Amino acid sequence: MKKSLIALLIATPLSLALSGCVVSVGGGEDGHVINADFEDREYENRKKIARLPLGVSYADAYRQLGVADFNENYQVSGDNVQVLFYRTHRTHKDGFTTKDECTYLHFVNGELKETGNGADHMRNTSN
Repeated sequence: MKKSLIALLIATPLSLALSGCVVSVGGGEDGHVINADFEDREYENRKKIARLPLGVSYADAYRQLGVADFNENYQVSGDNVQVLFYRTHRTHKDGFTTKDECTYLHFVNGELKETGNGADHMRNTSN
């Protein structure tokens, strides 16, 4: 009887102390949680971009996709050019977003003219 009472007195405070503990399995230093968030965002961006028809307005595309990861604005021969980059795939496992991990939306005077791989856009504009 005395031993069971002592065991109960020891076990009760320990169980109360452990009841507030959270054990995290996976998703720590290896970045699984971050990668899952990126993958969800990439998938959603791909779905939304696939539904955009050429000719859609800049305002409508922005309303559907939200803030771009990168945004370029410039003038060419009097035309206003806007290029939005949305993350759609992972190339580097560093947790950062780069243009080569994005799909670009190329607008001229507020109208969508083309979409494509961000790396292709970077090559075409660097020449």
